[in-house]
Amino acid sequence: MKKPTQCERIIQYMKDFGSITTLQAFTDLGCTRLASRVNDLRNQGYDIKSEFVSGKNRYDETVSYKKYYLGEI
Repeated sequence: MKKPTQCERIIQYMKDFGSITTLQAFTDLGCTRLASRVNDLRNQGYDIKSEFVSGKNRYDETVSYKKYYLGEI
């Protein structure tokens, strides 16, 4: 049995949890280039939506980052 690719893991993660961020991709999947994998998935025909969300960093500064989720399957 072959191990899943990063793209396959990202799709499964979004199906399981609803969305994924760069931090989640890094910590949970070991994927350091989420935007590149999302581009690969879009080129494969997946409908992946994104939105900017805001949060606080360790210095209590407001930062923005993208959250990706599956559109219609």
